[in-house]
Amino acid sequence: MEIKNKEGKVIFTVEGNSLVHANLRNADLWYANLRNADLWYADLQYADLQYADLQNADLRYANLRYANLRYANLRNADLRNADLQDANLRGANLRYANLRYANLRNANLRNADLRGADLWYADLRNADLRNANLDFSCFPLWCGSFKMKVDKRIAIQLAYHFCRLVCNDEETKEMQSKLKDYANKFHRVDECGKIE
Repeated sequence: MEIKNKEGKVIFTVEGNSLVHANLRNADLWYANLRNADLWYADLQYADLQYADLQNADLRYANLRYANLRYANLRNADLRNADLQDANLRGANLRYANLRYANLRNANLRNADLRGADLWYADLRNADLRNANLDFSCFPLWCGSFKMKVDKRIAIQLAYHFCRLVCNDEETKEMQSKLKDYANKFHRVDECGKIE
């Protein structure tokens, strides 16, 4: 099976006619056209997938440890249970990607577009999400999100959502009141409404 770049030039050849369980470790796949590819359980550890088109690709259980996915298009990709530990996803398009149970520990997600992404039970420990766009995503609220690196924009977004909770506990109400001015710096406050 041949893997081609966006211009149609063959950049990599794999034995057989399927990429399921394919060994693509250390492969140079810059600008590869892998749109709609079936890469179940594929070994892409250390692969260079910069600018690759992986839109709608099935990457369930794929090994993408240390892979370079800078500016890759992973829109609508299925990355459930994928191992992306220490992967470079800087500037990647992950809009509407399914990242349920994905291992993103220590991953570089700076400037990544995660709008609408499903991060349910994703392990984001020590992941760098500075300048990432998490609007409309399913954010994990379990210990797998501890120690992830965020910027002020994401911190304000989380504070805003906390302040929008309805809770009858007086201590919680007091904390919400203290955070109100900070939370009202939310980048979508005009759309969602100022907290009074």
